[in-house]
Amino acid sequence: MRSLLALLKLTRCCLHLLHGMWTILTKFSKATHEQRSQHVADWSKRFLELLGVAVRIQGQPLQKGPLMAVINHVSWLDILVMLAAQPVCFVSKSEVRHWPVIGWLATNVGTLYIERASRRDALRVVHQVAENLKAGQLIGIFPEGTTSDGKSLLPFHANLLQAAIASSSPVQPVALRFLEANGELSMSPVYIDDDTLLSSVWRMLRADPVTASLDFLPSMPTDGLDRRALAAQLQTLIYERLNSCEIM
Repeated sequence: MRSLLALLKLTRCCLHLLHGMWTILTKFSKATHEQRSQHVADWSKRFLELLGVAVRIQGQPLQKGPLMAVINHVSWLDILVMLAAQPVCFVSKSEVRHWPVIGWLATNVGTLYIERASRRDALRVVHQVAENLKAGQLIGIFPEGTTSDGKSLLPFHANLLQAAIASSSPVQPVALRFLEANGELSMSPVYIDDDTLLSSVWRMLRADPVTASLDFLPSMPTDGLDRRALAAQLQTLIYERLNSCEIM
């Protein structure tokens, strides 16, 4: 029975992916930035609903840049969860560009890609992000560089934070967790180790409903800061919030 329900969810999600492609092809060329952001937010919310993911927001997600949102990374769902709450343009690993359908959608909503193993490409992306921030954009990054198990944090990489410092843009730390109905941490959306994208998606399709809890902490100025010190400070803030009772 659970597998049949999962197949029904999958069918609805595939249709919604096609709807997203149709929206981009038919509406984005004439839409304003605000209208595009609203289309993306509405589409993301509906996709999450189809998967059985409710979004709970605490704190104040800033809606305008220049701003860099700094989020811990748990799942392939994280970008959708953030887009449902805040009109961010993400910096993502280059592999996402080649994911079926999702990669095309991500590219067409303005995702910036980075070759994480290439120092030269990292410098290119830092420069691009700094320019986008100076232009007033809202940029989202996952400083861990990859997904963790949702129970702890991996070390925060400081490179992309240099873009916020160079452009004198504030940063907003965001703590993300996926929770079961009883408030316990959910492992269903986690995407780590030997998980393939397909196996992770199938596990999520078979899972009971979960809540994505987003806690937006106050934004912080970056003027005159060292990027490594800033990375450590942001990691501490997010870690403390994830482990506080307030997020439950």
